[in-house]
Amino acid sequence: MSPAGTSVASVGASADADFEIGSISKGITGLLYADARERGEIGPSTTLGDVLPLDGTPVAGVTLSSITTHRSGLPRLPASPLRKSMALLLHGTNPYGETLDQLLTQSRGVRLGPARPRYSNLGFELLGHALASAAGTTFQGLLRDRIAIPLGLDVCYAPATPADLRPAALTGTTRWGRKRQPWTGEALGPAGGVRARIGDMARLAAALLDGSAPGTAALDPVENFTGRVVRIGAAWITIERKDRAITWHNGGTGGFRTWLGLDRSAGTAVVLLSATAISVDQHGFTLLEQLTAEEGR
Repeated sequence: MSPAGTSVASVGASADADFEIGSISKGITGLLYADARERGEIGPSTTLGDVLPLDGTPVAGVTLSSITTHRSGLPRLPASPLRKSMALLLHGTNPYGETLDQLLTQSRGVRLGPARPRYSNLGFELLGHALASAAGTTFQGLLRDRIAIPLGLDVCYAPATPADLRPAALTGTTRWGRKRQPWTGEALGPAGGVRARIGDMARLAAALLDGSAPGTAALDPVENFTGRVVRIGAAWITIERKDRAITWHNGGTGGFRTWLGLDRSAGTAVVLLSATAISVDQHGFTLLEQLTAEEGR
């Protein structure tokens, strides 16, 4: 999409099909965080223990703000049985089926590391549910009421179980064409469990560009992430690429790869959703560069 308009295409799937957007879910949770700050529901020093039943555990003192920039000290994942990883590898089994209660139980036994950049799925799982708790709802309800409905996203949801999937939900595959179970789970939603249609993701990208999306301040970088050339806001990464500031996030699940990138100064954006586990990152950056060049910006 560009100031000249929006183009949406689907190859090999209907326009109604929904995809696992993977860790672009973190970007959406970042928007919900910035929106909650603007509403006064949370502040810069709000901790997980302030809004979730984690009293007396190391994770209770983790601030929500530190999670948004992956500086919380939380590990990438709570300790999980090796059998889950093997089941995913051998049989395509979903490794993320936990309920919120199970997530909280796992989190109570987590040890914190140093407060340095460390990508954490666990952190964003807890962040999304903490935001929902602060708002008196569930993460699924928060996503619906503060992102999907205001922006007119007809299909943007976080299924807790396979029974919650729409009939048009795609089944992802490995790069070799093997089918993978859908990654559903109540706990997973804020970090990697959101599903959406390509048209709805295009509408989200347009709202990010024009500033009408709730919590757009999440896009603004506030910390160095992996050096001074890679900065981070609330989940969203900003890099300098060919003298352009590109704000982006990608996603990957067992059978999907996704990418959303914005050149905010040019007013251009690209979203790619693929139901195959082959990276689309480079394609996304290239398409965004081409689109911006065509616009002459």
